[in-house]
Amino acid sequence: MFRGEYNHTVDTKGRLIIPSKFREKLGDECIVTRGLDGCLFVFPMKEWESYEEKLKQLPMTNKNARSFVRFLTAGATSCEFDKQGRVLIPATLRKFAGIEKDVVLAGLLNRIEIWSEEKWNENNNYEEIDMDEIAGQLTELGLDI
Repeated sequence: MFRGEYNHTVDTKGRLIIPSKFREKLGDECIVTRGLDGCLFVFPMKEWESYEEKLKQLPMTNKNARSFVRFLTAGATSCEFDKQGRVLIPATLRKFAGIEKDVVLAGLLNRIEIWSEEKWNENNNYEEIDMDEIAGQLTELGLDI
């Protein structure tokens, strides 16, 4: 499982150091793709392959399903780590996520999210988010804290 929040920078070539705790769980190769809320998702290969199987079950006749599969898979790229523990984030993905230099990597159980620091701060201002209300709504999905 991935946990924690780390601040890093992307170098001028588009390379990002992945924290060692995350690299241990990712293995030698991972998938980076467009994520929701304007971030990038990073999946271990095994997790991505499992997710792909679920995506294949969506009906091609459903326009929203086609759009969602296209959104996640068309931009997906396989990344390997260099000797310094860096991955190259393709320019198209950096542009999508608004990543220029400062980033936040957040461990979210089965995946990692990579955010531009600016977008992270805009979307995850916990002083303005009513977590009590959100937690109450999650009981409808079976999560009882």
